[in-house]
Amino acid sequence: MSPVTTIRNLGPAMERAFARAGITSAEALREMGCDAAYLAAMRSGMAAHFAGYMALCLGLQGRPWTDAAGPEKAAMWQRYDALREQAKAGRETPGSELQQFLDRIGLPGPL
Repeated sequence: MSPVTTIRNLGPAMERAFARAGITSAEALREMGCDAAYLAAMRSGMAAHFAGYMALCLGLQGRPWTDAAGPEKAAMWQRYDALREQAKAGRETPGSELQQFLDRIGLPGPL
């Protein structure tokens, strides 16, 4: 089993985030794919960042995280936004004071 950090663009912080989600090897991460793995990490408490999502998706393709542009990058934004909405499912009521605070500081709410 290879460490998550053997995937291009992924460092120790992403490795820890995926480990909290139960993804402890590069092979498991590749098998899950970009979207499922990122969603699992968000649901395990990782704060969502588009740059991190892009680094993961492009890293799984062996590409630098800055490589996406134009229509490819726009499509990634749409997938990222959809994943963030999925991660919010089951959290605090959207209008609650707690959820508003958590959204404002960029943290996921209670699952």
